[in-house]
Amino acid sequence: MGRKGDLIIIGGAEDKHGRSRILEEVVRAIGSEDARICIITTATQYPEEVGREYRDVFRRLGVEETDVLNIDSRDAANDDENYRRIKDATGVFFTGGDQLRITSVLGGTRTFDALQDSFTSGTVIIGTSAGASVMSSTMIVDGNSNDAARKCTLKMAPGLNLIDGVIIDQHFDQRGRLGRLLCGVAENPGILGIGIDEDTAIRVYPDDYFEVIGTNAVTVIDGSTIKNSNVSESRPNEILTIANACLHVLASGYGFDFNRREVINLH
Repeated sequence: MGRKGDLIIIGGAEDKHGRSRILEEVVRAIGSEDARICIITTATQYPEEVGREYRDVFRRLGVEETDVLNIDSRDAANDDENYRRIKDATGVFFTGGDQLRITSVLGGTRTFDALQDSFTSGTVIIGTSAGASVMSSTMIVDGNSNDAARKCTLKMAPGLNLIDGVIIDQHFDQRGRLGRLLCGVAENPGILGIGIDEDTAIRVYPDDYFEVIGTNAVTVIDGSTIKNSNVSESRPNEILTIANACLHVLASGYGFDFNRREVINLH
């Protein structure tokens, strides 16, 4: 996959006030005492409140250098100062909100260039909720929750392309999103579907595997084993038939090898 930095992709609603296991992992990943985190609030409608909350949490966890960037326009995304602030960080954190705001504001700008350059130089990129979905080459924008897999009910768009060959869904079990992720995988069985529960994350390492962290589960759907489906013949909104898809449910301490498409025990 050609990455140099790590990704920490969070399913949303991570613990911020208790043990904060996932955010503690973020702090360790970005350098602990030497950490410099840049919090990008582009996705949210409440940038000041959300930025303040994460700044306070990371300071409680020992990160003295916390920088909140509310990049709310493409002019701001092309600002040289914002480029520098991202390049100076050891970790870049995307908050939740609307993933289309992230891509439509940052795509093709100096900020996006800084993000790509920093990532390939080893900077850790972190995202929660909408900030998780946006990590992949193709991201889920909208779709039915608490429903079966139905044709044409999933809306997707280009993401930030920090990880390829996957689509990522968040708040997965809590919002009943298995059906829509199955739909996405059936449309192109070559990709992996990764559904991340709340207060749960995956840490994706440069050597092409991830580790599960947190209190709930990560679901992996491997479409390469699908023998047949009716996704091309069915009508919009019809229930899909998908035969022989492979599904894994992983708790903390387990991981997944992207190249071998195998579950790994990291205990």
